[in-house]
Amino acid sequence: MLEELGLPYKVHPITLSSLEQKQGKQTWYLKLNPNGRIPTIVDGRRNDFVVFESGAILLYLAEHYDPEHKLLSTDPNLRSQTIQWVFWQVGGLGPMMGQANHFVKYAPEKIPYGIKRYQDESLRLLQVMERQLADGREYLVGDYSIADIACFGWVAFYDYAGLSLETCPNLDKWLHRMAARPAVRKGINVPTPSTLIEDDFKFGEHKTASMAKEGQQWIQQSAKPQ
Repeated sequence: MLEELGLPYKVHPITLSSLEQKQGKQTWYLKLNPNGRIPTIVDGRRNDFVVFESGAILLYLAEHYDPEHKLLSTDPNLRSQTIQWVFWQVGGLGPMMGQANHFVKYAPEKIPYGIKRYQDESLRLLQVMERQLADGREYLVGDYSIADIACFGWVAFYDYAGLSLETCPNLDKWLHRMAARPAVRKGINVPTPSTLIEDDFKFGEHKTASMAKEGQQWIQQSAKPQ
């Protein structure tokens, strides 16, 4: 969203594999984000005001730095619809696909029930987006908005979660439409370069194994008492 709005920003990467947020030497981060997770922003233009949680960050940026209301309409109905989809992502798509990733890629043992439960629910949610887009609209509420920004990162990882968009042709078009946006192409390379778009959202066996190994390490370490 920062790229879409053309806002200058500095990035401080948080290395999950080293549990940078939760180590004693990094208590500075817990002062910013009590939950010790990412993302978090510090707004230097507003006396270093801190905002954490992705949905809250999108709303904050729209309210303070989108004077043309390009990403969050002033129309009461469109504004409400946009926020509904942001909340839908925060409460549904993100958590369910996160759990699918966990049981498919990170769990120390394969639990068929957990894998099926969260893959099925993730696919159901992707199909919710498919139905929303089935009337020919380009984006979730018509015009491009923070609702699309909120959902993109999770949909882009469908292959990593072991899912397919075969039954979601409109969502697949939406995904590639998003990927064609210059700001999305810039943002996806922050904080490190990514070939996700160039790879057409496919991870491949080697890349998947490498990411899964790293994820297993930090998730299992984070489960230990601090």
